Amino acid sequence: MNRDDSEPAVGVVAIGRNEGERLRRCLESVRRQCASVVYVDSGSQDGSVAMARGLGIEVVELDMAIPFTAARARNEGLKRLLELRRSVEFVQFVDGDCELMSGWIAAALQTMQDRRDVVVVCGRRRERFRNATIYNRLCDMEWNTSIGEAEACGGDALMRVGPLEDVGGYDSSLIAGEEPDLCRRLRARGHVILRIDADMTLHDAAMTRAVQWWQKSVRTGFVAAEALARHGVAASQGNRRCIRGVIIWVVMLPALIGAGFIAAAYRESVPTALAVVGIALALGFAQTARIAFRRNSPGENSADAWIYAVSCMAGKLPEAAGIVRFLHRRVTRGTPRLIEYK
Repeated sequence: MNRDDSEPAVGVVAIGRNEGERLRRCLESVRRQCASVVYVDSGSQDGSVAMARGLGIEVVELDMAIPFTAARARNEGLKRLLELRRSVEFVQFVDGDCELMSGWIAAALQTMQDRRDVVVVCGRRRERFRNATIYNRLCDMEWNTSIGEAEACGGDALMRVGPLEDVGGYDSSLIAGEEPDLCRRLRARGHVILRIDADMTLHDAAMTRAVQWWQKSVRTGFVAAEALARHGVAASQGNRRCIRGVIIWVVMLPALIGAGFIAAAYRESVPTALAVVGIALALGFAQTARIAFRRNSPGENSADAWIYAVSCMAGKLPEAAGIVRFLHRRVTRGTPRLIEYK
């Protein structure tokens, strides 16, 4: 694409591993909007590197002897982008399983020019095959967040390079949750993270099995536990809510049920045990209904709201597993390993 020298310099950093045709769509979509593109590959075995180079894309192949994280990949990509073109003022990060929507970069740049306090702009990430599986549907609902100032962005976002460098970029030691961590540091310096009402990327979750949903929820719990361990009450509202939910529904409620059965056995009273179980089930249903009734996102119907609510409640168990996994790693000082669902 041709660029007017009066326009701000923009570059793209895409990251991926074994994304196949998804990566081709990603790279072709970014090339239509930006000439300066770096692809960071983390050990693909499907010809991704050769395909990217065939498209004329600059490729960085990570040394896989060093523990891989998406944060490290993004940092390495930005480093290479600035080596090639130091004048870059803005960088669009995008995951290799996402296609950048037409006109997104122009819309995000306009927002940056209108508001100098904004350093990160993100928009609507949509699922390419939303209704193919219930898990894809849940992903699409997860991406459907409120417009306006936000606590954090996801993996896809346009950022100002200067402030990003000022806070040291992404924390490469984080195996997940690197975007909220970065945004927390940016907000601490008075910067704004803004989600605008514009389509940003088309994502291909390719989630077809329950085990993938389970692993994704495990990662959520791990991220929340690490954020709380690092930042305490300064952790994001979402992370605190995750921990609180696990404590209530996976720890306290089963403890209440257990106490009811013990009391029933001691008094030889079956009705007491049944009453405790009934109360627990009623509380669980009431919370599920509360989540469903409060879910009011554009483009979603009542069935979506109930699916989302049931997933939120069912997800407490794998989230608890993620918290336990973090605590085990912290105690044993083990090497961090990625929690992947693909």
